[in-house]
Amino acid sequence: MSAARSVSRALLGAFAWAESFPYAALGLCARLFPAAVFWRSGQTKVEGFGLSDSAAFLFQDEYRLPLVDPATAATAAAVAEHLFPALLVVGLASRLSALALLGMTAVIEIFVYPDAWPEHGLWATCFLLIVTRGPGALSLDALIRRRWGDGG
Repeated sequence: MSAARSVSRALLGAFAWAESFPYAALGLCARLFPAAVFWRSGQTKVEGFGLSDSAAFLFQDEYRLPLVDPATAATAAAVAEHLFPALLVVGLASRLSALALLGMTAVIEIFVYPDAWPEHGLWATCFLLIVTRGPGALSLDALIRRRWGDGG
């Protein structure tokens, strides 16, 4: 057997292995890692059970969004950055949560940090994977679907 044929066979075998990698693991990673980014950001916006003074200041000074009151924007961001990541981690309402965080990512990219497109592109890709393919088998959504959904 020629060296080229051996390399070709090895590559085909590697590709076949990669294609058999379980989506459940990919979906879990696509939910967990960007959720952690948003959760951590949400944590910087709260003190106890209220909005931090620094978060209010940031939305007045640095994160100025058109047509949105800074206090309202800061509160909405703090709530969203806790609610949607928590839902993604457990895999409940995953597509909706990923879509909401995709929208937040777009707002951040367009209005706040337009030069951070590489990071935002990574987040968006993970969220689009969840929106289009679902959260995977390791999620409450999948458990609910198996229990009460399609023929189950």
